[in-house]
Amino acid sequence: MTSFKYLATLALVLSVFNITVINAQDAVEPNPLKNGSIKAQFEHVMNKSNRYKNNKVVKEHWLQTLKSNTLDSLKTLATTIKSSNQQIEKQQNTIKKLEESLSKINTNLETVTQEKDNMVFLGMAFSKQSYKTMMWAIVGVLVLLLGFFIFKFKNSNSVTVQSKKALADIEAEFEDHRRRALEREQKVMRKLQDEINKQKKSNS
Repeated sequence: MTSFKYLATLALVLSVFNITVINAQDAVEPNPLKNGSIKAQFEHVMNKSNRYKNNKVVKEHWLQTLKSNTLDSLKTLATTIKSSNQQIEKQQNTIKKLEESLSKINTNLETVTQEKDNMVFLGMAFSKQSYKTMMWAIVGVLVLLLGFFIFKFKNSNSVTVQSKKALADIEAEFEDHRRRALEREQKVMRKLQDEINKQKKSNS
């Protein structure tokens, strides 16, 4: 009985000593099972496990901790992947909307550019260059017509001045002819009156 108590006490002391040693080791070097990566945890389990023949003897609580940590990591990774997929889907929707907006903007820009480059004249669409050419041609024709009418006006004005001068000359000549004819008529009348007077005197 005393030997049993002795052995029990010795086992208890060794267990406490072992726990103390393990805690001291954890304090000196961090335990990857608490805050290490999954890779570091597997390496820790493999390195710290005892070898028996061709097998590795792993502590059960290590496997439980590794399993729990692995499942937590997988769960976190799945949540991260799901969140990333949702974010990617949102970004794809945003990109799609932006592409649609860009397509509409490009269409509107092409329409505005065509309207800017094309001019409507008399219900017909002309390119800007054709419109400019046509307008300058119209201006050129109008300038030519204006020059022609100015020339015709000056020519007509010159003819009018000459005609007025000729009319004035004819009127002056006619007035001179009328005056001379009146003088001749007056002379003839005086001669006739003189002859009448002479006939009266001779008859008396």
